[in-house]
Amino acid sequence: MTKRMSGPERREQLLGVARSVFAEKGYEATTIEEIADRAKVTKPLVYQHFGGKEGIYAVVVDREVTELTTRLASAFEADSMRGVAEAAAAQFLEYIDEREDGFRILVRDKPAGVETGTFGGVISDVATRVERLLRAEFKKRDYEARTAPLYARMLVGAVAMIGEWWIDERKPSREVVAAHAVNLMWNGLKDLDADPQPIRRLKAV
Repeated sequence: MTKRMSGPERREQLLGVARSVFAEKGYEATTIEEIADRAKVTKPLVYQHFGGKEGIYAVVVDREVTELTTRLASAFEADSMRGVAEAAAAQFLEYIDEREDGFRILVRDKPAGVETGTFGGVISDVATRVERLLRAEFKKRDYEARTAPLYARMLVGAVAMIGEWWIDERKPSREVVAAHAVNLMWNGLKDLDADPQPIRRLKAV
């Protein structure tokens, strides 16, 4: 005889199933009926736990945002800017590798009318943290501190784009990809021009 699930156990089962379906089909194409069918329960039971598709989606996304944010936050425990860059790249790719479904859900467009966290929000939060570190580093080097927000978003955005590419490629390994990302970021910062100027086209003679 199959043991009947408790309320919390059933809730976790439904979240796991919904996570897989959202990652596979996206929000719009996912239905409560399919979630119920895969979980082998009735549709009313899903509504009872989450109130509808928006409700279960919000919980799934909130969990992924929390997971990714927690992992990236640990990178800021490093004692140098390069250490932060290395740890952040490694943590980001590790999250993608270990929670592929979650990452696929986060990078999809946010459904209209769904008030929940987004991948863009996570990236913005991380960029703000990087910005504070860059401001301090720029002041030490007599760089223009007001440009720190620009560089912070370029760096974090680059890692995010790498992640979106790597989730399908899976080559080279995440460790090698992280090393290349840090190589570009660190060497770029290390030899940064204090006052870069636009390259102007030479006037035709």
